[in-house]
Amino acid sequence: MKSMLYGLDLAKNIFHLVDSRGKRTKLTRKKLMTHFANAPSSIIALEACSGAHYWARIFIKQGHQVKLLPPQHVKAYLRGQKNDFNDAKAILEAAEHNRVRCVPVKTIVQQDRQALLRVRGLLVSERTRLVNQIRALLYEYGIVMPQGINSVQKQIPLILEDADNELSVLTRELLSGLKNYRQP
Repeated sequence: MKSMLYGLDLAKNIFHLVDSRGKRTKLTRKKLMTHFANAPSSIIALEACSGAHYWARIFIKQGHQVKLLPPQHVKAYLRGQKNDFNDAKAILEAAEHNRVRCVPVKTIVQQDRQALLRVRGLLVSERTRLVNQIRALLYEYGIVMPQGINSVQKQIPLILEDADNELSVLTRELLSGLKNYRQP
């Protein structure tokens, strides 16, 4: 007997499911777990979006096969207005045609590495924004600093110690709190 193919539109609370017979089902998070835990081995197609790797690992543990499809390729299969059931149907059709290359399911270790890189990237951009803000604030007081975090970190203590510049007490306190920002 051929495995049932499902198109599943992921969400935080309410999930929309369309099977290869065209049956449409709306499930809560808890009911989704139960539905596939009790279902015979199936093929479940998902868009590779937030939460997809988590659900893929769950479904694989339950004995199902999972197809993670890139969202940009699923969009081509969308018919009618965009809604959750139509999204699930588009995922199903993309999986049925087997023309879309699947995304490999990430392990926890791979997701940890990805999270580390994303957080580091965020911290680097925040640090750059902070350094540029400090330089702009100081320029409002006539103090020009060279670009770069190293220049800012070296010069801030000197600027704070300089009693002859026009920095107010408030600005000195603000800069004092920001001066210790380090590289991620």
